[in-house]
This record gives sequence, structure tokens and C-alpha cells, in this order.
Amino acid sequence: MTQAPLRRLLDLPGIDDLELKALMKPRAADPDELYEFPEIAEAIDAAARAAFGLTPDEAAAVARPADWDPIERLDPADMAEAFAAEGWDVLDSRRKPLRMLAHWALPLALAMRGVAGELPFHAEPDRPVTDWGSNLKAEATRFRKR
Repeated sequence: MTQAPLRRLLDLPGIDDLELKALMKPRAADPDELYEFPEIAEAIDAAARAAFGLTPDEAAAVARPADWDPIERLDPADMAEAFAAEGWDVLDSRRKPLRMLAHWALPLALAMRGVAGELPFHAEPDRPVTDWGSNLKAEATRFRKR
């Protein structure tokens, strides 16, 4: 059985643009330094609300279940591994954890575990097309040879 491909966090609307901003202003990726970048903070809130139905601040205020696994507190490499186990790719094109992963980790974790928020719609992958036409052609060729 093949494993379903991971959903890429980077493919959600607004996430890639914010990653580029974090590349230009690395301190914007640190949640503790975000007060210096109000325009980026607004963009983060808008992207998180669009993707998960709640902002990072709203996610922090959510009461977590008693058996909550604090995935959002892991270091980035371990966090990426934990999200991959849940079906999410939180790595960039160089296969490193996203710069702004600290902003997305809690809203994503709450949404994917069904505690708060919601996951964005994701269409089921298309079924592979069977090449039944070539099979018919081969059968017809064999029939004519008889």
C-alpha cells in the first residue's frame, strides 16, 4: 500500500509570501520579536485565520486536552518530523523547517487534532487512469491473429 503524499504547509495561501518576508527580515520569524513588525503580524493573523480558522494568539488561548502532546514546543527539526507523522510537510524547498514554523505550529496542531479551528479543504487525489484502451487493442490484435 502506498502512503498518501504529505500536505505542504507552504502551499497554503499566504504562507510562502510570509516565508519570503522572514528571509528578508529574519527577526520576524521569532514570535517574541514580532511586535517590531506590525504589518507582518497582521499578515500572519490573516493567513492563519484563512488556513486554520484561528490566529496564533487565539490558538494560544485555547484550552488543550489533558493528553495534549505539545508538538508546538519541540525544536524545529523534531517538530517537522512530528508533523510529517501526522501527514503534513512543514519543510521548505531545501528540506529545512520553515522559518515561520513557530507561528503556524500551534494553530496547525490544534486544527489537525480537531481541538480548535479547522483544516483547509483538500481535494482527494485523482485516481490513476487505467489504460484500458491499450488492453482492448492488444486483445483485438490477438483475436485477429487466430
